[in-house]
Amino acid sequence: MLIDNSGVKLGLYSIEDALSEAQKKSLDLVQVSPSDGNPVVCKLLDFGKFQFEKKKSTVGAKKPRKQSLKEIKFRPTTDVADYNIKLKKIKSFINYGDKTKISVRFRGREILNSNLGLELLNRVREDLIDIAQVDQEPSLEGRQLLMVLSKIRKK
Repeated sequence: MLIDNSGVKLGLYSIEDALSEAQKKSLDLVQVSPSDGNPVVCKLLDFGKFQFEKKKSTVGAKKPRKQSLKEIKFRPTTDVADYNIKLKKIKSFINYGDKTKISVRFRGREILNSNLGLELLNRVREDLIDIAQVDQEPSLEGRQLLMVLSKIRKK
């Protein structure tokens, strides 16, 4: 059985006739079915182009996504409703595979109560313990308290 490069069945051909048909159209004759099949199915196609397309599709599928760093900013006085919204956003970033930097910004004299920011970051850590791991422990840099989370790596 011979199939054209556009998918049209041409019928039963002998091997010699199929090869001459392939040479007329400047294509390759490729056996599609196993050789013990009855009838053996062959297809006329440009084999180099076929291999290129196949390789191109598999390389695109295997290419890993580049990990990016997202940032969510809190204040030490962040309310429960706002906290829950930001927590949901952090979960979506982590589930997507992005690292997430969580920062608590202090204004004016709020820096004197930096323990409130530390409690907030520890609360975030506890709420995300099942999906995230801490890459960078909370640290005070200027007027910001920073912590970096990423998705838990499987061992």
